Amino acid sequence: MLGWTKIPSEMVLNSITFMLYSNFEEIIAKVSFLLLFFLMLFYWVQASFLSLKKYRSFGFYGMIVVNILLVSLLIARWYNSGHFPLSNLYESLLFLSWSFISIQLIVEIFTKNSLIGIITSPLALFTNAFANFSLPVEMQKATALVPALQSNWLMMHVTIMMISYAALIAGSVFSMVFLIVNSKIFNSFFNQNQPLNSSNFDLEMNIGPEENLAIYKTFQDLQNTTIENRENSFNSLNTLSKNLDTLSYRTLGLGFPFLTIGILSGAVWANEAWGSYWSWDPKETWAFITWLVFAIYLHTRIIKGWEGSKPAIIATFGFIVVWVCYLGVNLLGTGLHSYGWFNT
Repeated sequence: MLGWTKIPSEMVLNSITFMLYSNFEEIIAKVSFLLLFFLMLFYWVQASFLSLKKYRSFGFYGMIVVNILLVSLLIARWYNSGHFPLSNLYESLLFLSWSFISIQLIVEIFTKNSLIGIITSPLALFTNAFANFSLPVEMQKATALVPALQSNWLMMHVTIMMISYAALIAGSVFSMVFLIVNSKIFNSFFNQNQPLNSSNFDLEMNIGPEENLAIYKTFQDLQNTTIENRENSFNSLNTLSKNLDTLSYRTLGLGFPFLTIGILSGAVWANEAWGSYWSWDPKETWAFITWLVFAIYLHTRIIKGWEGSKPAIIATFGFIVVWVCYLGVNLLGTGLHSYGWFNT
């Protein structure tokens, strides 16, 4: 008769705990995606229908809920894996999504402008969706750290770099929207120098002078109202343009110091791990290029006093450079920073 093998209770407990945390992570990931999707729709509908102004706080508190969910997810992965949850692409995308939401909440608190969610909510949604639905299941699993990543520098360096990426991407998108708002095609819809033409009204009808005068007054009132509406639209567009320019400048001004600190901390960590502060690894090279682009942007704003379209074009170029530095290098190239992201 075969005897029963006694399974250690500790092994059973660990298996149950692992299953519970895995299910918890999956549920939180899906719920956060759905909330972000509906919040993005809310912000876009809110921008289209002014009657929703009284519900603006709904978006703010909804984003707080998503922020807490993502923090809970990252903490659960931290507890389950035993190391800080920024060791692979899946975790970094979730952290990036959380960073976009945090930037939006900070901006809303200080500017009282909830419309910023129109721009930041798609960023948070797309990074979250890419992490949960585009990456293979194998890449979403928490794995043990390779020896080079088993360092206290992991928390500081990677966290600061991800926050800098989020701020630089958000600031660059603000500049891109600024360029769209100030484009000729966009402004043509708000052209206030096109008065109504009286030929649109038939004043040659065979009617008495009193009726003719009434029609003329109606036309004049309509013309004055239309010009006033166009002036209001033009003024609103001007205000939006200035706000976007200022917001882009301040957000990029926040991201640049984080990028600088992140590069310096990475250099110190590289010296400990590889015996060299700088190896011209593809990731290091593109981080330096990113730093140069936004250094030029801030130089033109602070030293040259540029405002408007010229620095916005530089920031738009920086948007591409940041994504190449963050994701493109790992997708297209090889180097010391490829482990933990893609197996080439």
